[in-house]
Amino acid sequence: MNDRPGNQLFDAYFTAREMREVFCDQGRVQAMLDFEAALARAEARVGLIPQTAVASIEAACQAGHYDFVALGEAIATAGNSAIPLVKALGKQIAASDADAERYVHLGATSQDVMDTGLVLQLRQALALIEIDLAQLGDVLATQAKRYVATPLAGRTWLQHATPVTLGMKIAGWLGAVTRSRQRLQELKPRLLVLQFGGASGTLAALGDQAMPIAEALAGELQLTLPDQPWHTQRDRLVEFGSVLGLIAGSLGKLGRDISLLMQTEAGEVFEPSAPGKGGSSTMPHKRNPVGAAVLIGAATRVPGLLSTLFSAMPQEHERSLGLWHAEWETLPEICCLVSGSLKQALLVAQGLEVDAARMAQNLDLTQGLVLAEAVSIVLAQRVGRDTAHHLLEHCCKRAVAERRHLRAVLGDEPQVTAELSAAELDHLLDPAHYLGQAHTWVERAVAEHSALTA
Repeated sequence: MNDRPGNQLFDAYFTAREMREVFCDQGRVQAMLDFEAALARAEARVGLIPQTAVASIEAACQAGHYDFVALGEAIATAGNSAIPLVKALGKQIAASDADAERYVHLGATSQDVMDTGLVLQLRQALALIEIDLAQLGDVLATQAKRYVATPLAGRTWLQHATPVTLGMKIAGWLGAVTRSRQRLQELKPRLLVLQFGGASGTLAALGDQAMPIAEALAGELQLTLPDQPWHTQRDRLVEFGSVLGLIAGSLGKLGRDISLLMQTEAGEVFEPSAPGKGGSSTMPHKRNPVGAAVLIGAATRVPGLLSTLFSAMPQEHERSLGLWHAEWETLPEICCLVSGSLKQALLVAQGLEVDAARMAQNLDLTQGLVLAEAVSIVLAQRVGRDTAHHLLEHCCKRAVAERRHLRAVLGDEPQVTAELSAAELDHLLDPAHYLGQAHTWVERAVAEHSALTA
């Protein structure tokens, strides 16, 4: 059966195809059926059900056997997706093996099926995200090293500050990616766990065989068996969603920086160009940052979805009413948005177009003012901090009022020339000589990425 028609118009823009496949109807149903097949194998291994029933149950645990439209309509009455699916599964098995049908879903509850199915999907999603993050880290590391010594204006409060390098800026993006990769590694043991508790979390229906079955089921699915069921303890899922939120925000920062650097007034760094990319319906000259828009869009949307997960945490007693339901589409949508953001970030980072000459021109827009600090620091060591600060402040005001370069104004100021030679002033007002530890920050970010990748 094919998925039901949906709102797919924007999917190719905002979501990676591979991630949508994980969370499409086919992916959701198959994950739940994988739980049911594994449960049958585990219970047969322990001796609760006959081994002869397993093959019939496994054969029916194929999503292609089921009508997703009919399941969707049944969910509206049943209240969750597992109830109609288990009924349909039983009918499918009974058609060929009436005896095996008796052993389907034995001892489990609907939430066991849905939550474990979700964890199986999240394992796939996590693998996709980790691959893309690692690839993005590789690209950013390469670009950071390439532009380690390329000066551009630092910007604070959207105004020109002292010079930085493009490599240093990229290293900042890289560091955030590396930290997100570390967080994902750390949370895996908490996230990738079985949900298996039966009606109220006690597994009473399975008697003394409960724990052997739970252990066997976890082994079948290659999940960890947690200390206890987590039907209404949702911190595991919210932790994962939170890390995805951090990834979305970090990529949004990358997108924001790129879009600002692409502005006509800056024109320093650009997304890669391609026929038809970033155009306007009316203005032929436009080159819009369409990749950055996805990054910023995801960073804007994910926090609202994440707030839903947090709001759904105080769930009632042993099974929640409504709060659990609020999660069903929320975490998958966060995964999809982050996947799309990662794909666009890779495209942008791989094809960065850099105009170093424009960067140099823009650095000089203030006619040397961005390097006033460099002169002030050296002068302070000779005439004192307050004197130097007030002297440079006065010279800067003169440079602005007279529309002259700061170098010329400083050269006319006897208090300055008495302490600093022409060669010293030229050196101090060269952006390439006031980059501080920019090179070190790049080296450290690249080294941390490499250590995690090794």
